Amino acid sequence: MKVKVFDESHEKDLEKSINDFISENDPEILDIKFSVSTSVFSEEQVYCFSALIVYR
Repeated sequence: MKVKVFDESHEKDLEKSINDFISENDPEILDIKFSVSTSVFSEEQVYCFSALIVYR
């Protein structure tokens, strides 16, 4: 069993990273965990989109 962590600042970038990983490696995916967090830096709101893929 292995894990792969993805972390992007935009949901479309996360989607692309995951799709690229799947198409390049053809893993047997056991589980995917998804998380979104936000923070404020100065006057800017910052998003963090992340996913953890458990695979073989």
